[in-house]
Amino acid sequence: MHPLSLSGFVRWVLFLGCLLTGLTGCKPPPPSAQTAAQALNPLSSPACAQCHATQFEAWKNTDHALANRLPRPEHKAALATFPGGLPANPENAPLMILGHKPIWQPLIPAPGGRWQAHELAFDPAQGEWFNVFGTEDRQAGEWGHWTGRGMNWNTMCAQCHMTGYKPNYDPATDSFHGTWVEQGIGCIQCHGTPPSGHGQPAPAAPVRVDPFLGDRSRMMQTCAPCHARNEALTANFKPGDNYHDHYRLTLPTEARVFYPDGQQRDEDFNWTSIALSRMGHAGVTCLDCHDPHTNKTILPAANNALCLQCHTAPGRVMPGGTRAQPIDPLAHSHHAADSAGNACTACHMPTTNYMQRSPRHDHGWLKPDPLLTQELGIPNACSKCHQKEGLDWVIAKADGWYGEKLDSRQRARARAVTASQAGQPHATEALLKLLAIDDIPAWRATYLDLLAPAADQPAVRAAATTALRADSPVERAAAVRTLGRQGDATALLRPLLQDPVRLVRLDAALFLTNELPDDSASRRELDDYLNLTRDQPAGLVRLGLDHANRGQLDQAVSLLEKAATWENQSPELREYLAQIHLNRGRPTEAATRFAEAAQLAPTQAQPAYHAALAYAEAGLTVEAERWLRATVQRDPTQDRAWYNLGLLLAQKGDLPAALQALATAEQHNPRTPDYPYAAATLHLQAGRVDAARAAAQRALAIDPAHVPARRLLSSPR
Repeated sequence: MHPLSLSGFVRWVLFLGCLLTGLTGCKPPPPSAQTAAQALNPLSSPACAQCHATQFEAWKNTDHALANRLPRPEHKAALATFPGGLPANPENAPLMILGHKPIWQPLIPAPGGRWQAHELAFDPAQGEWFNVFGTEDRQAGEWGHWTGRGMNWNTMCAQCHMTGYKPNYDPATDSFHGTWVEQGIGCIQCHGTPPSGHGQPAPAAPVRVDPFLGDRSRMMQTCAPCHARNEALTANFKPGDNYHDHYRLTLPTEARVFYPDGQQRDEDFNWTSIALSRMGHAGVTCLDCHDPHTNKTILPAANNALCLQCHTAPGRVMPGGTRAQPIDPLAHSHHAADSAGNACTACHMPTTNYMQRSPRHDHGWLKPDPLLTQELGIPNACSKCHQKEGLDWVIAKADGWYGEKLDSRQRARARAVTASQAGQPHATEALLKLLAIDDIPAWRATYLDLLAPAADQPAVRAAATTALRADSPVERAAAVRTLGRQGDATALLRPLLQDPVRLVRLDAALFLTNELPDDSASRRELDDYLNLTRDQPAGLVRLGLDHANRGQLDQAVSLLEKAATWENQSPELREYLAQIHLNRGRPTEAATRFAEAAQLAPTQAQPAYHAALAYAEAGLTVEAERWLRATVQRDPTQDRAWYNLGLLLAQKGDLPAALQALATAEQHNPRTPDYPYAAATLHLQAGRVDAARAAAQRALAIDPAHVPARRLLSSPR
């Protein structure tokens, strides 16, 4: 049985209207309507309204329809109060407004055919301007400043706020020549371009414009590109396409993006959450809850009717054969009827504000678990209402009501992901255990990505090799990324160049790039992907690193240097450049870039240490000493930096300072024999034989096979 109530099914038929093949009663519009339609763009929503007036009326004032538009009178009135006046418009192009509810964001024309989303937005409910970044201070020249590439509408916003948008970026002039069918999200953005003859009088045979072929999963995959945090793989997704042929879904692998249990943390939208959820795995889709034309829920959520369409006894049978668990909200929630605590969405779909004033429901349908708040700092819905009672009280209540039900896979996932992100040694075992039992592909892919640093371990390699044959392309792609960390896995990855899904093929191609023939389909597909984001620093970095992996170091440097001029605050970008300069045999240029990275990350020790080593390789000992001292100042426990500083000071003839540095290295890492042995050689140079022998004996105690220390001890006094 389809996971949709009878009333929902009726709404779905009405939504498609006469788009479904075989549905009778589709009549051509009258001559007057035909004439009016001919004056319209045949791909625009007003043209569709000639036959589909009911759907058009339901859609025309929604967030989709008004997602992007020219200013209306109410917008112009607000723009007249813009703090300090609107920025200059060098292109002399009309402003546009991004968004409808709950905020309006002005789009400011800029050189090169750009529109930039301003950081000041208008709250129509409160009638005031506010900064979408809150108190965060972003400076001009930064990627994320409203004038920067991170706030460029052409590539960061337009695909999901416009219909039929093409950016038409020209890398040679760094300019856009964008085109579109209409502003906002119109009919063809979800239904696709109608075939020839659609809408014409009396077609010889029914003309189908249903790109989903009745497949509700494919229908949802048309929502996913704009309702997911993802990376585009192509620029030509069409309704009905496989999402994974065109996008890489962002998984909960980074602490700053998702909480370890999968709750949304950053602005992650919804589809990753659904993919991670038990309900999504059972077959629940967007259209089970949302009307695609009105954007409203198909049943009220406030009185739990929306959730009870599946969770009323005996429970709906889902597409995969599982039955939804019957739930009595009063007995389950332990809260009074009509209270906030009795609302399914309040507990299982808590809201988070993004852009300061845009509340979004989490679509992971997770259990609120206050114990994870205590252990790992993960928020829980209970504490949002019961702040005064305190966390211990909330934990006691949850334990008393639900007991062992809370000690579920959700906790195991959160603990394993946290351990992995913290680099804890037991994380590998915990992730492998979950990988062996979890049946949700998005979580299995998450575990595989987190296991990548341990890809040299036999158990991890075996698990990833097995996952290459998984049904889910997300899981296969993660297996490719994990195995790709090992240089000897190329034979395992080559067959994946022929995978039926582009995501998997591209991930395999990225690791095999240096062996792809120039005229091969894999090379062309990979190049198309790499060139897709050439207008962004990250895109140039990805393209540059691919050239570096192919041994084309000059091209790599050129691309990364350009990226560095676009993103002048990125230490990571300068570290990439430095590594390539090292591979080119140019340690001075490498040292300069490492030093720039260290200056941009003034609390991080690693860039400073790399700068010191590169300066030392270039023979610039003064600069090397400077950056070694900066390293140990930033992180006094950096034993290897103390060791190198000791060797450098010894070269200068400052033996007391050198010995002190070596002693500090040994103090912070007493299991490395090189540190006491180096001290032994310095003591011997100073004629302190007993001290030298004592240091050499410490080295042998750590490593009895340390040959130089044994030789020192066996030499005559």
